[in-house]
Formats: sequence, C-alpha cells, structure tokens
Amino acid sequence: MTQALPKPITYEEFIEWYPNDGKRYELYKGIIIEMPPHTGKHENVTGFLTVQIGFQLLQIGLPYRIPKTAFVKTRDSTYSPDILLLNHDNFVNEPLWEKQSTVIQPESIPLVIEVVSTNWRDDYHDKFGDYEEMGIPEYWILDYAALGGKKFIGNPKQPTIFVCELIDEEYQMTAFTGNNLIISPTLPQLNLTAQQVLIRLCKLLLPNEKRSHLIMSKTCE
Repeated sequence: MTQALPKPITYEEFIEWYPNDGKRYELYKGIIIEMPPHTGKHENVTGFLTVQIGFQLLQIGLPYRIPKTAFVKTRDSTYSPDILLLNHDNFVNEPLWEKQSTVIQPESIPLVIEVVSTNWRDDYHDKFGDYEEMGIPEYWILDYAALGGKKFIGNPKQPTIFVCELIDEEYQMTAFTGNNLIISPTLPQLNLTAQQVLIRLCKLLLPNEKRSHLIMSKTCE
C-alpha cells in the first residue's frame, strides 16, 4: 500500500514521519510504501535461517550481528531487509546507526536476505539493483513460493534460493533448488541445502516422502 503524500520525500523526512503503529514501511525512490504483513510461512523460513546463520557466526567468531529491525539506506531508497547481517566493527563509521539504526556503507553489510512476497519485482529488480550499486558483497533472494518471473525460476516455476555474489561491481546469481548445497561466500561453512530451508514450510504431519515431493512444487506454499 502506498502512503498518500503530496510529493517524494527524503530519508530524513521518512524517519521523522515513521509512525509507531506496528506496521512496516520502506522508502522507494522518495515514495513511502506500507509493506504487507508477513505470513506464518514467511516468518517460519526467516526464523529458521536466522538461527542457522547465528549458529555459524558463533562458530566462526566474526564480529557480526543480526538486528531485529534496521534500515539500509541506498542512494534514493531505504529498505528494511528480512535478514540483515551487520559488521559490528564498522558501526563507528556509520553516522546514522546510533540514533536511527540505519547503515549506509557496504562495509557494514556482509550479507542481506530478502524473502520474496507477492511484490516479487521489488526483490528481483529494485533491491537487486540498489544493493548491487551500493556494493553489498552478498545478497540472497529466497523465493519459497515460486513467485518470481519464469526467466528467473524456470517454467514450470519452482521454489528457489538465489545467492548473488558481487564480482567486479556486478552481482553474479547462482540458483539453488532441491538438494543443492547453498554456497555462501560470507558463510563458507554453512552446511545447508535449499530443501532444508524450504521444507520448513511444508505441513509437519505429512509423511517424509510426500513432504520431499511437495517441497519441489508450489503445493508446498
């Protein structure tokens, strides 16, 4: 839902306006967008990944944090990612972090993850381009409901996890489905397949063999 305001606004105006109403908002090129409420499936996969990544951080011993809520300010938009990995050691160089929980430097963001909702073009196009331009080294697109365009996730569509690695200032996309082991430059010891992430969305009472079949189709939405 777009908020009706007379003209495009700045980041500063967005932060000053931001209401404490329990809803989530992002700023898209000066336009305030009310984000749709997260579904239980969305929260399930986000929570599972957060725990898995947090465990890896403890094992590796890197100074990274996963905030509950924070903003990433790009050139002309401000996003609130589903999962945001932050380099705590670079907070001293972030002028907006202390008071506004906002980061503006790619050195502060080893990894950002977006879980695709019905507005899938935001993740595949807008955020892809903005995160790439900003220089964030790794960006995941987690399309558990196979909502993206066929040119991305095939025809017939299937649930897919994309790992976008910044190489020579451009994202190189690698798709992971089924039993493919997810390869993450930021988390090289992450021993997790696409199916292990996506299967969290299937009904727990289903037999294992049927659950494995469902994870490869949209019936597991």
